[in-house]
Amino acid sequence: MTKQVQTVNRYSIGFKRQVVEEYESGSSISYLQKKYGIGGATTVQKWVRHFGKDHLLNKIVRVETMDEKNRLKQLEEENKKLKEALADSIIANKCLETLIEVANEEYRTDLKKNFGTGALGKGKRG
Repeated sequence: MTKQVQTVNRYSIGFKRQVVEEYESGSSISYLQKKYGIGGATTVQKWVRHFGKDHLLNKIVRVETMDEKNRLKQLEEENKKLKEALADSIIANKCLETLIEVANEEYRTDLKKNFGTGALGKGKRG
């Protein structure tokens, strides 16, 4: 009785990454196995999990200190308040524009024109 000898191939990390890159570019696993003589039914799949674009090593990981987290929280709160203030200003501005339009129609004036070119509009800025 003859004993069959099983050969174990060791592949470099660069080679594995190249195969994964080809797979992610659209090549099928079976094609890559035949092309490079890769044995094992799940070998390429393991490489994809380990070296693929969705692997944790290929993601940016940000570690924040407590100071950074607190500062970020402060900035988010400030941003929220500024957005609310802007919304209030937009509403107030719309109310004033509407008031001017109503006054112009009611009293047959052009307050907007007078305001823009009147004493306030011609004054020196500085």
